[in-house]
Parts: sequence; structure tokens; C-alpha cells
Amino acid sequence: MIEVSNGWHGNLNLVYASSTGNTQLIHARSQAPLKIQRPFYPEGADVCHSVILHTAGGVVGGDRLSLDFHLQPNAKALITTAAASKIYRSNGKTARQTIKMQVDAGACLEWLPQETIIFNGAIYRQDLRVELAPGATWLGWEITRFGRTARGEKFLQGEWRSNTEIWQEKKPLWIDRQWLPAGSEIIDSPHGLGGEAIAASLAWVGRSVPPEIVQKARMLWADRNPDPNRGEAGVTRLASGLLCRYRGSSTTEVRNWFKDVWHLLRLSFLGRPSCVPRVWPF
Repeated sequence: MIEVSNGWHGNLNLVYASSTGNTQLIHARSQAPLKIQRPFYPEGADVCHSVILHTAGGVVGGDRLSLDFHLQPNAKALITTAAASKIYRSNGKTARQTIKMQVDAGACLEWLPQETIIFNGAIYRQDLRVELAPGATWLGWEITRFGRTARGEKFLQGEWRSNTEIWQEKKPLWIDRQWLPAGSEIIDSPHGLGGEAIAASLAWVGRSVPPEIVQKARMLWADRNPDPNRGEAGVTRLASGLLCRYRGSSTTEVRNWFKDVWHLLRLSFLGRPSCVPRVWPF
């Protein structure tokens, strides 16, 4: 059976280039409901900050969003979103977002979108693929809330899928496939959300991470969160990077930890402190 879509078909294509240490957005093409704000440089000309807008306010069943980012050699860009993404209850069709990123030699892309809220009844799939050249680095995170918990809503109907692949010279550096079918059985299971509402991941890929950095990332969680009722977190050393996981109930809790880890990785590998985008409310 072929699923017919009559929703938004939005596209965003961005190309960044570096010249004498100045990163510029040299190509930007968008199709509604996606839009890009004017680039800004809060930490100097070396790093270009870009903010993506979704002018429709949320994603519904049948929507197809495609994002394509290309960083040419030595370019440095931080891309975020203007607000939390909202995935509304489905009409029976799947909402889908496809993200492709090409990061050339010496370039660094930081993909730091704000939280995604999956409404009860949503059917959503995201596919993200990164092609890293030798010497390139990528840092990205995904913070997903299942149900509008402030209203007492749980994710009891629908489905969520998230597939992330990081490749370098036709070899996989990190493949992550997540699937969460709605329902109390998986929401409450210790092998699912464990009764929590948020699942989140942060990955840094492209450089070998020494054990002491892994330990520091773990201590950032332990030192910041002494409360025994806090969420659960873990840090894993990848073959060419670092992976942080979170399961809990507080967006503030995971954001603060992720920002601390981001700051640690920036200082350790890029030689600069973190610089919080001006659109973030935190």
C-alpha cells in the first residue's frame, strides 16, 4: 500500500565556505515551511551561527522535510533551531524529516537543535546521515520529549523512529537506530523509557577521545546532579568519539549536562569555550 502525502514538502540547502579564517554561508535555498535566519557571529568570524525556522509552527502527518548542509574545507558552523519542534497527532500518515550533512576536511559542524516534542498520536521518523572527510568533526544532540507532560499527556498512541549514521570514507563511525512504539508497555518498561518522558543523545565524532575526557563527562553529570531522583545518564567512548545518553523527566537537567559536555569538548578539541546561541531560552 502506497502512502499518499498532501502535507508540507519543505527543503533547506546550506553551503558554508571558509576563507582566511572567516566562515560564510555562501549558498542558502529554502522552501516553506523551512527558513534560515541571517547568519551571525557572536564568537568571531571563524564560526558561523545559523538558526532554522519552521514557519508552520509544527509538523503533521504527511509532512516531508529535507535538510542538506555542506561545510567546505575548514569551515566551522553551529546550526540550531529557533524553537522546540512539535510533532502533532497524526492523521494516519507518517511525518518524516531527512537530514544530510557533508563535512569536508578540517571543517567542524555543530548540530544543536532545540527539544523535539512528540505529541500523543504522532507518527514520526527522522533519518540523519553525516559524511565526514578525514580531519573533519561533528557534534550533534537530540533531545526528545514523548507527550506533553505538562498537561499530563503520555505517548500512548503512535510511533517514533530516529536513525543516525556517521560515515567516513565509506566506513561507518557510528550507527544508531532507535524505535519507540507508543503504549504503556514500552513507556513504562525498564527496557523502554522506564516511566520517564525524555530520551536524549549527544555524540562527538571524528576524533579519538582519551579516557580522561570520558571520566570528566561522567563527573559533570555526577557533580551537577546529586539528587537521587534525577534521571539516568551514561557516557561511552566511541572508536572515534564520545556518546552521552540520558533518560529522565527534566529538559533543564539534560540541557545543562549536555551544555557542560559541549563546553568540555570544545575546550579540549577546538580550543574555544562554548557560545550559547542567542535564540536559546536557557
